Amino acid sequence: MAELPRDRRGVLRGALRRRGIYLLPNLFTTAALFAGFYAIVQAMNGIYDQAAIGVFIAMVLDGLDGRVARLTRTQSEFGAEYDSLADMVSFGAAPALIMYVWALQPLGRLGWIAAFVYCVGAALRLARFNTNIDIIDKRFFQGLPSPAAAALVAGFVWIVDDFQVERVIWLRYLACGITLFAGITMVTNAPYYSFKDINFRRSVPFWAILIIVLALIVISANPPLVLFGLFVAYSLSGYVLWAWNRRRPRPRQ
Repeated sequence: MAELPRDRRGVLRGALRRRGIYLLPNLFTTAALFAGFYAIVQAMNGIYDQAAIGVFIAMVLDGLDGRVARLTRTQSEFGAEYDSLADMVSFGAAPALIMYVWALQPLGRLGWIAAFVYCVGAALRLARFNTNIDIIDKRFFQGLPSPAAAALVAGFVWIVDDFQVERVIWLRYLACGITLFAGITMVTNAPYYSFKDINFRRSVPFWAILIIVLALIVISANPPLVLFGLFVAYSLSGYVLWAWNRRRPRPRQ
């Protein structure tokens, strides 16, 4: 068999590398998938604080797999598809099932409809993200990202369980409202800052490190309360930015 020219061999190796399966980023994706599955199992066992923590762990791991792939230049089509499927479990099915078992089941039809609205919102959000990834502004997400929506739902479960609040009827309706809000917000056109322009390989001033340390101290003081507050603020920020952009006068043609 004749040997391929040097330039053809380079192109062939590049194509195989893009289609290959890389271990490191997919390990993070698998770990995120496991955390989402663990959250579902813990919710079925009635251990709701551990279920909520599992969703947050999946969110952290999901944020790492893409950055690891970019830093190590191991992006692949397989990794992108695998990440979306894992996200649907960890940030679509898991939060919906946790919230349904934890608070929505006694509401009957309204409860499972709210859980389904969230689940289908996550599926549509992920599908739209995959199809629009090359045409939207990388600085902003279109609609609430599914990990943030999952953190909002799981954070509410975590904070109520941490404060040992009795799940009275008004609390169940509040949980239903939060679930519907998160599911619908995922498929809106509200812009949410993506944080993708942050470069971890670039040097930063000393005060930036101090801010990060301070943030970790504040979160560690009361993780359920602080994290839930942060994601409530983030979920509302898209609507604030959308309203601000509508108020701003458009340039004349």
